Amino acid sequence: MPPDQRNTSKPRFAHPRAQGRNAGRTPARQGGDGLPPGEGWIWGRHAVLAALSNPRRGLISLHVTRNSAKDLDAAMCARLAPQIEEPAQISVRLPDTAVHQGFALKAKALTPEPVQAVLDPTHGLLVVLDQITDPHNVGAIFRSAAAFGARAIITQDRKSPPLFGTVCKSAVGCAEKVGHVEVTNIANTLQAFRDEGRYVIGLAGEAETSLAAAVQTGADIMGRTTGLVLVLGSEDKGLRPRVADHCDMLARIPMGPKAESLNVSNAAAVALYEASRHDPRINPA
Repeated sequence: MPPDQRNTSKPRFAHPRAQGRNAGRTPARQGGDGLPPGEGWIWGRHAVLAALSNPRRGLISLHVTRNSAKDLDAAMCARLAPQIEEPAQISVRLPDTAVHQGFALKAKALTPEPVQAVLDPTHGLLVVLDQITDPHNVGAIFRSAAAFGARAIITQDRKSPPLFGTVCKSAVGCAEKVGHVEVTNIANTLQAFRDEGRYVIGLAGEAETSLAAAVQTGADIMGRTTGLVLVLGSEDKGLRPRVADHCDMLARIPMGPKAESLNVSNAAAVALYEASRHDPRINPA
C-alpha cells in the first residue's frame, strides 16, 4: 500500500484491537472525460472483451481497429456492432495515458449488488476496501479476488474509483467477473457482517497477530474461510480507527527487514492467497 501503514513496522497509530478479540443501491458515478454519470470508457483487449461478454454491462458504442475486430465473436457483435477505426481515432476518444490495444468501449456502469446479497457467511469470502482511491490498485485487487475465489469486493460509494478505465484495464477483465457492493458506511457494514456470523480481519502493520494466525482463528470459529471478510485501508493512512474498531481482529503480514511495506494490491493478493489455502473449493483436502 504505497507506503502501506497496515504492513509496516512504523505504524501511524496503535489501535487497541490490534491485540485481537475473542448493513441499497447507490447512484452510479461519473465515468470521467465529461461523460454523463453512469457512463464511462473501457479500454484494452481483455477488459473490453470481458465487458462485451458480461450481460450485466450495458453497452453504448464499440470502437476497434481492423485487426482487433478479428477477436470479436458473433455473440459480441450481435450485442453491439463495432465501429472500425484507425488506432489514432480511438486514441483521441480516451485519456492520454490510455493504452487501448485497438479496443475501446463506451459502456454503462455496472449496477452494484445489495449488501444483503453477501451477508451470509456461506456466500463466500469478501474484500472490503476502506477508501482505496488508486484505480491501478483497485483493478489489481479485483484480479487477485477473481484468482482466489472471492465472492465480492465492497467499496464506499464515495472516495472510490468507478469500474471503468484504468480500474478495468488493471483488472484484466476481472472487474466483470467479481461481484461488487457499494455501501455508505464501511464500519456499519462490517458490524452487519459480524452480526451475521462472518469473521472480519483488518490488515494493520501494528498488529501483533500474524495474518496466517488470524485466518486460522477465523476458520476455526466459523468452520470455513469462505465467511471471512478481509479489510484493507487506504494507500497513505491505512485503516481508519473506527473501521479498525469494527474488525474482529487486526493482523499483519510478516516481512523481512529489507522492506517497510507492501503496496495495497500486493498485500491484498497475499491475504487472499492465505485465505484460499483453507478454501476447499480452491484447495480440496
